[in-house]
Amino acid sequence: MKPPNSIFYLLLLCVLFLPVDVGYAQEAFTSFAEGLPALKIQSNEQNETTYSLSLQILALMTGLTLLPSLVLGATSFTRIIIVLSILRQAMGTQQTPPNQVLIAIALFLTFFIMTPTLTEINNKALDPYMEGEIPAKTALASGSNTLKEFLVKNTRETDLGMFTDLIGDKGYEDHTQIPLTVILPAFITSELKTAFQIGFLLFLPFLVIDMVIASILMSLGMMMLSPMLVALPFKLLLFVLVDGWAMTVGSLVATYASN
Repeated sequence: MKPPNSIFYLLLLCVLFLPVDVGYAQEAFTSFAEGLPALKIQSNEQNETTYSLSLQILALMTGLTLLPSLVLGATSFTRIIIVLSILRQAMGTQQTPPNQVLIAIALFLTFFIMTPTLTEINNKALDPYMEGEIPAKTALASGSNTLKEFLVKNTRETDLGMFTDLIGDKGYEDHTQIPLTVILPAFITSELKTAFQIGFLLFLPFLVIDMVIASILMSLGMMMLSPMLVALPFKLLLFVLVDGWAMTVGSLVATYASN
């Protein structure tokens, strides 16, 4: 009988991805896969574990399904897309730029910001693993430590301390000791706070323009004329004169600590 997918994926994650002692889980998975010739786990004389092609493909497909969550929660994407959305709302341009354009801008800026981290992960973990120099467990540990370094640099100490206290830990000596279950929620919480702070600063000048235009229209007795409609060209003019897109994008990139 074919085993349920939930049990299969749980055992696979225990073997491949948990940063703990996985000897018991690996032994259980090995016994589970004995009846499936396509799923094999072997160990050589150097105590290095090798996985069959089917398991490697399965791990790759599982990683691809988790990729959107990693892009949203472990990169700069969240801060950028929130700031751009608040900026569009402050300008009052409705759906201009459209959502697809904002997502594309956020993705390209995320790739630009994350390039040093991704390059280091590729040099320290992915390339050595693909060339057979290090086992999968070592590659995963090296890659996760590099990602943790980026996350810790861009996470507020208060947010990290809050989640550390919630699980009952007293603290960590360096970023390699921080589990992903702590640093990931701390990072996303810090990103949300920073994004709203930047959005508030961007909203202020456009709010002033709205108030001035509304006061002028009221003093002229033009009650039926929409202040937002009149203020829109002045907002666009101000944004273009100060080179708003370059200023906003440059400021967002500068808020991240480089590696």
